[in-house]
This record gives sequence, structure tokens and C-alpha cells, in this order.
Amino acid sequence: MPRKLLAFLIFAGFAHAALADPSVTKNIPDAKVVGEGRLSLAFWDVYDATLYAPEGQMQGDAPFALSIRYMREIPGADIAERSVEEIRGQGFTDETQLAAWYQQMETIFPDVKDGTVLTAVFIPGKETIFYGDGQPIGTVKDAEFTRWFSDIWLSEKTTEPGLRRELLGLS
Repeated sequence: MPRKLLAFLIFAGFAHAALADPSVTKNIPDAKVVGEGRLSLAFWDVYDATLYAPEGQMQGDAPFALSIRYMREIPGADIAERSVEEIRGQGFTDETQLAAWYQQMETIFPDVKDGTVLTAVFIPGKETIFYGDGQPIGTVKDAEFTRWFSDIWLSEKTTEPGLRRELLGLS
């Protein structure tokens, strides 16, 4: 077999495997990457994020997914706490609801380490389904949570506008 053909087949196999993540393809018809970016704080790389949507286009109320591949150890409770802070920073003021969401997230989010992948599948108007390394780890059945949680990355009010632009393919 010629080397070029062998190289192509190997590459095609890896590309297919990357797109075949069941946590994305199970929930997003014709899922393709919208954009990718890295969150770095000071000198530390924290995670790489990839946004998926049908045909790679954000479409109204169509489901979409955000996969985060962590590059450092972070306790799940810290991820939940930071998520609450970010939602609050977006302008959400119902502290009772934030406390309830925190409890749900703290239960769902595992401690992560370098290489751990957490994926949130957003079903607008319905729920957010969470996966850890491709396995289901929990669901928040709350349309309001789905909107506010996805806004952490996708809202114009995000604390990371550069990452937002990369995820939405605007840069």
C-alpha cells in the first residue's frame, strides 16, 4: 500500500473517531465543530473548549454541545462554584435558584485532571445533559439553567470574550 494512502487512511480514522463522540453525535444531528479555543489564566492553560452544532452552525433552538478538555486538576465543587459566579456575573440575581443549581452541579461535576473531558449538551427550552469522558453523569432539567449556563461561554457578557469569539468562529 502506498505511504500516502496509508497516511490518509490513518488520518481519516482519527478524524472520524474525533467526530464520533457519542455524547455529541447522539444528541446533535449532523454535529460539526463551530469553533475551538483555549482558556488560559495568567501563565496557566486551564482547558481547551470545542463548540458543536448541526452542520457547524448555531441555529435558533437547535441543540448544541460544548466539550471541555481540562489541562489541570480542578475539584468538581470548584467548577460548580465558578459556574455560579459566572452566571451571577451575567446578571442572574435569584440567589435561591443559584443555590439549587450549585447543588445540582456539585453533584454532577467530577473532580477533573489533565485530559478529562466534560461535555454539556444544551437542549434549548428543555435541559442540559452532562457527560464525563463520553459517559452520562447527570442532567439539569431546567430551561432557564440551560440558557444561563451556556451564556457563561456564549453571551456577549462573558468574562472571556476572546474565547467566545473563537468558539463562535468569529475570530
